[in-house]
Amino acid sequence: MEQTWRWFGPQDPVPLAHVRQAGATGVVTAMHQHYRGEVWPAEAIAARAAEISAAGLRWSVVESIPVPNEIKLQGARATEQVAAWIESLRRVAAVGVRTVCYNFMPVVDWTRTDLRWETAAGGLALRFDMADFVAYDVFVLDRPGAAADYAPALVETARARLAAMPPERIDSLERTIIAGLPGAEAAHDRAGIAAVIARYDDLGPDGLRANLTSFHKAIVPVAAEVGVNLCIHPDDPPFPLFGLPRVVSTAADAQALFDAVPERQNGLTFCTGSFGARRDNDLPRMVEQFADRIHFVHLRNVSVEDDGSFIEDDHLGGDADMVAILRRLLAEEARRRDEGRADAEIPFRPDHGHLLLDDQTKTVLPGYSAIGRLKGLAELRGVIAALTHPEVTGH
Repeated sequence: MEQTWRWFGPQDPVPLAHVRQAGATGVVTAMHQHYRGEVWPAEAIAARAAEISAAGLRWSVVESIPVPNEIKLQGARATEQVAAWIESLRRVAAVGVRTVCYNFMPVVDWTRTDLRWETAAGGLALRFDMADFVAYDVFVLDRPGAAADYAPALVETARARLAAMPPERIDSLERTIIAGLPGAEAAHDRAGIAAVIARYDDLGPDGLRANLTSFHKAIVPVAAEVGVNLCIHPDDPPFPLFGLPRVVSTAADAQALFDAVPERQNGLTFCTGSFGARRDNDLPRMVEQFADRIHFVHLRNVSVEDDGSFIEDDHLGGDADMVAILRRLLAEEARRRDEGRADAEIPFRPDHGHLLLDDQTKTVLPGYSAIGRLKGLAELRGVIAALTHPEVTGH
């Protein structure tokens, strides 16, 4: 498997020289300064590719070309913005990128409620607390009808939680939920997010899935033409937020997308943390089910609580059986090599990581500090080395 590292461009606190020191060979990045649905400038793409190459690395994956809400809603500008998305796809393919990740989450991208949750070992983890989220949705944002989306007992727990929060914690919670985490398409204020959520009032899961299928029918043929594998990222977390539909949360969701557009270029970013935040997702079985469609992998682990809350755990801790998942991914790589496929090697990156050691006193991007990801990559590399050792494989 190809070891890669997410990098947010020259403004990233972790420089490319440190990416090389971590042992990664591939870079996962995007043109984050052009993130509002416009076509990415060819000159900027070429410059980014040259910068990565000069550092002794290769641009392995684009993550992400953002999909604006207008496309998800099939709004008035959808045709124009799909065309812009396709042109950006053509331009990254022209510099040799062969894997493009994206998501179809309405309004909010990946979402957490706490960016510095202290672990037993003293590291700081990302956390999604269901009661905190419900407190914000129902009582702070005051979304119409929000209380009906949750169990009454959870609403009462959220009410009590909010009552005990000092004002600065409420402000921090709001910023964490709606201001946009690294790689997100957009940041919002309270009035702005309420307005965008309202646009989805008449679009349920079936409507959003139909719009995603329409999008796939437009972009997948182009991906096949230019030699790119597309890989949709699952919802994070994999359940509705703010009453909005989410349609890439389960194995059934993924199968429906692939049944609708069966070309192999219509693939999946297998994120163990996102899918793993639902206890009814059997991750090793999902790897087997979608092996031929998995074009990119995010490896992180979560520990899920009874109410749906979760923390991002150590890469080899948490609820996901990382050894079993990697064993199946390596078997898929071997199968592809036997077929002579050019995409036999699957890129993966250590997703997120605890805030550790002196990174706790540095300016870092939430989830993307250096030391926690370095630790995770080293652990994952060790598992792969063990699973591919002749003493284990027999050859």
